[in-house]
Amino acid sequence: RTHIYSYIFIAQKLKKKMKFKYLILLLFSASGTVLHAQNDPNAKKVLDQVSAKLKSLKGMTSSFSYITKDRKNAVKGSVKGIISIKGNKYYVKQGTTEIFCNGTTIWNYNGEQEVTVTQVDGEDDKMLSPQKLLSDFYDKDFTYKLVSSAGSFYEIEMTPTDKRKNFKQVNIFIDKAKLLTTKAKVIDKNDNIIEFTLSNVNSNATIPDARFVFDTKKYPGVEVINQ
Repeated sequence: RTHIYSYIFIAQKLKKKMKFKYLILLLFSASGTVLHAQNDPNAKKVLDQVSAKLKSLKGMTSSFSYITKDRKNAVKGSVKGIISIKGNKYYVKQGTTEIFCNGTTIWNYNGEQEVTVTQVDGEDDKMLSPQKLLSDFYDKDFTYKLVSSAGSFYEIEMTPTDKRKNFKQVNIFIDKAKLLTTKAKVIDKNDNIIEFTLSNVNSNATIPDARFVFDTKKYPGVEVINQ
């Protein structure tokens, strides 16, 4: 089962450093009632192409960054990191914080002396993983429309069907050449903005399976907490 990215897992209390995970959780956790609404067929055609492209890749690596702004467009903070995806496996690194997932187990390393271990089974239907963020999350949780096809990007405006979400709008920007979502702008209910960008995308990456497993031998002294 295979982002943007709308999405991860809420089983444990998030650390302040886990900004990427928190962003995904905030934006794209799937809960509550799903309503059925008419969507723009032109937008769906593009999104379906993106989904098919992601599912065909043997592996993808990318840098990511996101900027938070207040309603007056003043920058409040920025974060950078890297992400790797291979099938249902993923790895995220932001500073000293790392998230590993081998498809069945998730290790959240806080960058200090603690790693929290959870299982994908049972959480995957409630939360959207990075793979889903990059693929076929859209039909369940959003209404959407194509608002621009000018230049090198398709811009699709997405509105959550569950009005209890903490955000009210997501605009995603799909690179026409790559058929990948490489930018997104999220507006929350207080009109704060998060701008998310992928760069240095390698959509033909060869990634060893070991990349997606937390190796305790490489982190001596780290406390392992199973949940």
